[in-house]
Amino acid sequence: MMGQSGGGRHHDAPEHDDTDAWLISFADMSCLLLGFFAMLASISSVDLVQYEKVKAGIQESIGSREVTKPIEELRQQTGDVIKSLQVEDVVGLGQDQQGLVIEFASSAFYEPGSADIRPTAIPVLEQVIATLNEPRYQGFQIEIQGHTDDIPINTAQYPSNWELSGARATRVLRFMLDQGVAKERVLAIAYADVAPKVPNRTPEGQAIPLNQELNRRIAVRVFPRAIPK
Repeated sequence: MMGQSGGGRHHDAPEHDDTDAWLISFADMSCLLLGFFAMLASISSVDLVQYEKVKAGIQESIGSREVTKPIEELRQQTGDVIKSLQVEDVVGLGQDQQGLVIEFASSAFYEPGSADIRPTAIPVLEQVIATLNEPRYQGFQIEIQGHTDDIPINTAQYPSNWELSGARATRVLRFMLDQGVAKERVLAIAYADVAPKVPNRTPEGQAIPLNQELNRRIAVRVFPRAIPK
């Protein structure tokens, strides 16, 4: 009996020791887990900061690419062509809400009262059209506008400024087609004298010759083509 009792006491002691060891192991594990989660939190914070930096870099990169989008490249390239030909005084370059605007002074491109393109203007048109017809610009529509001043014309060929402005715009369109521009990309519009850049006359009705000359022009608008639905 005494042996059994002693054996019982001897058996109880190890059970008490195992419980203490388990508690110690649990405490150690808790500390380790706490440290692990603290480390994860630290790494997450670093990753968040790094993510914001990467995000900002991507946004900056996208922003810089927008500055050099195709319409801006076309404007710069067309400007270089105009400068190389030294025709800045008769060919203007601008931009509206939709795209690029290239303006040709009628006095340099046509005889008065005529829609025939001057031979001296052909090299200019050829180089500008060659630029517009490059593969990377095929996604742009080309709208050719004919404008006149408010001085009436009345000839057998051109009964009014509507016919004259339409003929001039159509002549440029035909020239573009001959240079290989796809017919789906181009259209011609006659404006006569209804869309002047500057007033043709003073409030008293007196003609302003310099303004009238500015209003006699061909405007070539270049803008992105609508995607068919």
